Amino acid sequence: MRLSAILFGLVFMFAALAVAMPPQDSDDVRGAFLTSRPKEKKAATGSTRPSRRRPKTNTPAKTPDKSTEGSTASTGSPGTSSGSKGTTTSTAKTTDSRPVNSPRLGLGLTLFNRDSNGLAVRVDPSRVFQKGDRVRILLETNTDGYLYIFNRTNDGPPVMIYPDAELDEGGNYLQAHVPFEIPAADAADERLRWFAFDENTGTEKVIFVFTREPLKDVPIEDDLIAFCKNGKCPWPVATGVWDLVQAQMQEPLKTDRSDRFGGEQTAPEHDTRGLGLSKDDPQPSLIMMASSRKPTLVATLDLIHK
Repeated sequence: MRLSAILFGLVFMFAALAVAMPPQDSDDVRGAFLTSRPKEKKAATGSTRPSRRRPKTNTPAKTPDKSTEGSTASTGSPGTSSGSKGTTTSTAKTTDSRPVNSPRLGLGLTLFNRDSNGLAVRVDPSRVFQKGDRVRILLETNTDGYLYIFNRTNDGPPVMIYPDAELDEGGNYLQAHVPFEIPAADAADERLRWFAFDENTGTEKVIFVFTREPLKDVPIEDDLIAFCKNGKCPWPVATGVWDLVQAQMQEPLKTDRSDRFGGEQTAPEHDTRGLGLSKDDPQPSLIMMASSRKPTLVATLDLIHK
């Protein structure tokens, strides 16, 4: 079966959503994930979408003090020289270790189906979908980070479907507990708001990669936009990148699943102003959390269309 999403310019035929990993002891996964949700929602300050580009630090480099020349300290930008000659700041240590007091990486997922009235309602991920069914996925993270989505059709080569040069200015930065829809419910065209099943059947694997820092050697933002000029996209997934993703697939995840389905998608769950979800808002149907000190969470979902 060919995978396509009108939104991504690919063919993305969604099927029953089944987690390709056995359920484990929840170990209060849901509580750990939701604890960082604020008690009250932020007040709206406008109608602008949150930027998916990585935040700018805007930290000016300091003029080195001659009295400290020769030391290993540096105040320059990551990867640039600062201070005495030969002193360089590197990002290697910060990307390989978990920041102090940072939470375990967590990813929440809810599957919605378009009902006969055109409304989005929660559905059981194990449900079997048929031709004509339409679905949408809502994602939520428990901390700020970068989201990548890959797809494989019947064990074929991987395809990166997010970030996308035509979406969010090529960015893939998510803020903690700010909902992210795939595809977006506010798309101008109704047919762009859902993934639709056609007559083709098969098995798809969708791989969600959530990281504290951008994946090395994967273009995002302006680099991705530049690469995709002249119709060169999708970006061909490099062997080294895919080997790293596959290795992370073997890392166990703590999971917690809800059996509450049928409720309609709420307004806060598809709010486009980046206000985020509060403790009183609906919880994700499926929550997955990586083990402590892991800088990357990889979750594989099987999509079956019969």
